[in-house]
Amino acid sequence: MNTKKIFTDSEIEIKPIYTAQDIPDHTIELPGSFPYTRGVQEDMYRGKLWTMRQYAGFSTAEESNKRYHYLLSQGVMGLSVAFDLPTQIGYDSDHELSEGEVGKVGVAIDSLEDMELLFKDINLEEVSTSMTINATGFILLAFYVALAKNQGANLKNIAGTIQNDILKEYAARGTYIYPPKASMRIITDIFEWCSIHLPKWNTISISGYHIREAGSTAVQEIAFTLSNGKAYVKAALEKGLNIDVFGKRLSFFFNAHNHLFEEIAKFRAARKMWAVIMKSLGATDEKALMLRFHTQTGGATLTAQQPLNNISRVTIQTMAAVLGGTQSLHTNGFDEAFSLPTEEAARIALRTQQIVAFESGAADTVDPLAGSFFIESLTNDVEQKAWELIQKIDDMGGSVSAIENGFMQDEIAKSAYEYQRKIENQEKIIVGVNKFTIDKETPIPGFKIDDTIRNIQSAKIAALKANRNAEKVSESLKAITIAASSTQNLMPLVISAVENHCTIGEIADCLRDVFGEYK
Repeated sequence: MNTKKIFTDSEIEIKPIYTAQDIPDHTIELPGSFPYTRGVQEDMYRGKLWTMRQYAGFSTAEESNKRYHYLLSQGVMGLSVAFDLPTQIGYDSDHELSEGEVGKVGVAIDSLEDMELLFKDINLEEVSTSMTINATGFILLAFYVALAKNQGANLKNIAGTIQNDILKEYAARGTYIYPPKASMRIITDIFEWCSIHLPKWNTISISGYHIREAGSTAVQEIAFTLSNGKAYVKAALEKGLNIDVFGKRLSFFFNAHNHLFEEIAKFRAARKMWAVIMKSLGATDEKALMLRFHTQTGGATLTAQQPLNNISRVTIQTMAAVLGGTQSLHTNGFDEAFSLPTEEAARIALRTQQIVAFESGAADTVDPLAGSFFIESLTNDVEQKAWELIQKIDDMGGSVSAIENGFMQDEIAKSAYEYQRKIENQEKIIVGVNKFTIDKETPIPGFKIDDTIRNIQSAKIAALKANRNAEKVSESLKAITIAASSTQNLMPLVISAVENHCTIGEIADCLRDVFGEYK
């Protein structure tokens, strides 16, 4: 037999063959029962398919609205909104730091008027909306709530998610505004307000996706993500919130990469580990113990070389997410290594999910790979290595301390370096990049954003400011400033401010004045 050793990117050795001896203590669990390794529902996709989302947002609210209507017409079950960088870090489009970035990596949202245009002719009671927004997540949620009220919707029926995961921004992504302590206060204010007024809303999507995109391994992705989750839960408990109430509205966001089996094992291990963590923190309600997660296929795995190969990569990643039991899925467009997805690429990405759902048989039975010697052994290995990392973080005082000490950032950087070194040495083959290359690439047209978007948005802001009630604006912003210096919940005041036509930049600046900025 070939004695060559093979390892996953998490340095888990893959044996040539697996037998029952590799899982000697294995107990057969049932789906829908603690610790939920096999899934959070008894019938999983036989009862209801995962929510098929397509992440979209670019240019102006009007342009993004057209793409949303197109995606809904093609069978998308839920919307997923991408915001531009100024929106993500709390600058209006007319701010000098916004130049060159307005509408580029997502849609520009400066005011309630933009939110109204973004969801024009879309009934918020009939659609589930995920918003990938963190530092300004509370303001975008306020826009969404104000819009729902304007539509006459019952807030008890409004469903969706804000990412609202600031710890991974410090560790891996960088779109933070305020220092960690102030950011955690805002997040727990959201937990508290939504538990009363927006009970179907997922108040946080604790993200491993961006940790993985920054170069982590699969094991680091779940270890760091679950550690961050513990930090949010502890902050909410310190605020006096009920873990069995807010725990039901916590959700997670994971990446799906190309190692089919390690990814499936990762999802299964994460469910089991979170159930154990929540139980240890005092949760008793079954729904508060369940790890529910959205998955996005791996952006960092897409190649600009031979981009049509990315369709195959996304298909493998889709299968990993589905066989791993995801609740919601976004599939990347094949052209996203060099541009925002074209309409055609977005449609093919959605069709990939639909083919897996309706043609592959992967959704026909719950946790189809359960009992596989390989999968069960690999699930155990991933879990064990992730617990070891979590223990290191706990010994440092938890995620906030680990981030402040640079531990997570250093670990991710080391893994990213090692991954790139293996590609350059051809220890790891990337088809079309370091092997099976072609001399001449056929150019594929990308999706380009016009630089005049900033002028359009700036004109909108000028018109808004000329026509709004300046006195109400001043009162609203003053109320937020005063509340920020106390323990008063900020959400009602921010909702009132957006209803009085304050802009995202004005509200973010109020809190910059009180909390300062994280450097």
